[in-house]
Amino acid sequence: MQGKSPSERMKWSSVIGTILRRGASNLVGLSTPPILGETAAPLANLISSSNAPISWKFLVGSPSFATAATASAVFHASTPLQFNRSFSSSAGSGSSNVVLIKTEEEFNSSLKDVQDKSLPAVYYFTAVWCGPCKFISPVVTQLSKEYPHVPTYKIDIDQEGLNSVLNRLFITSVPTLHFYQNGKKAAEIVGADVNRLEETMEELYGKD
Repeated sequence: MQGKSPSERMKWSSVIGTILRRGASNLVGLSTPPILGETAAPLANLISSSNAPISWKFLVGSPSFATAATASAVFHASTPLQFNRSFSSSAGSGSSNVVLIKTEEEFNSSLKDVQDKSLPAVYYFTAVWCGPCKFISPVVTQLSKEYPHVPTYKIDIDQEGLNSVLNRLFITSVPTLHFYQNGKKAAEIVGADVNRLEETMEELYGKD
């Protein structure tokens, strides 16, 4: 995948994951190839217990692409229940405080404002083709209502002209969230980890 932009590499990984998920039931069944027989189940358990995304680096760098493929097929199996518990328990209301960032200039301007004025902010890097992003986006929106003093800047990595931003911030997987407090980056989350997202928001912004 050399020569491709970060967003192209991440999209390629997502496409691979989508194809593999359609045949996931065959990967850990009677038709499981020998290369997967001893590793598929443990790896499935490991990935299903985590909400981390499967990035292009994981797919390409894995000792066995087939093993990585199995992980991509099952990594999100445990998240719907967790999402339902968390989202249904949210009591926040009000207007969403999500701001769409469409250009590098808008991103740089927002970040400069946050840094110069020592403001709190959340930067949410996402993509329309990203399954975990679709899962966590409603939670991000809900939390933006619960913390109206903290703007959430939503960045679609496929927007033209954002490659330099993605490279500068080392964005290699989506969803990725950067949390700023007093104008400085205070935390980062990679993956659709709802519990960690809620805890981070409360820890950083709950007392403001």
